[in-house]
Amino acid sequence: MLYMFLADGFEETEAIGSLDVIRRAGLEIKTVGIDGKIICGSHGIKVTADIEKSDVDFQNMAGVILPGGMPGTTNLENDELVVKAVRFCMDNHLLLAAICAAPMVLGKLGALRGKKAVCYPGFEEHLDGAILCSDGAVADGNIVTGKGAGASLVFGAKIVDCFKAGKGLAILKQMQHNQE
Repeated sequence: MLYMFLADGFEETEAIGSLDVIRRAGLEIKTVGIDGKIICGSHGIKVTADIEKSDVDFQNMAGVILPGGMPGTTNLENDELVVKAVRFCMDNHLLLAAICAAPMVLGKLGALRGKKAVCYPGFEEHLDGAILCSDGAVADGNIVTGKGAGASLVFGAKIVDCFKAGKGLAILKQMQHNQE
């Protein structure tokens, strides 16, 4: 199971756009509200998470996805379960994906050392040891990062490709997206 953690102040497009691509691919994913099931995005859009924090099952975890946005990213960074889940994925070589400001959570925990990564401009200093790239989204092994809302679909496709090689790009083509 993939878990996408949603905190108040998350960037709606980054979460919903990538979630849509991942679900189109048939991957098992649940959104997790870190402060209840109703989470308010950074632009005032409220969403209902699939599950709450108490429902996260580490035995069944295939990876963690962190949408950015502010203050969503700092809310994720300050949440004990999110940090525990990221560390679990690091220790077990599971998927770690973050977009916009959220790669800073991975960077501060050391997950990006020696890995290609991108983030929203201005957050690079938090990507401790990362090899900075200029792409909209980049995958390096079990790590996927994205720059921001405009890269959400490609970010989602790169996550899909970690599990089903080539399927992400095929989904983007079906969606009439003209870039890889």
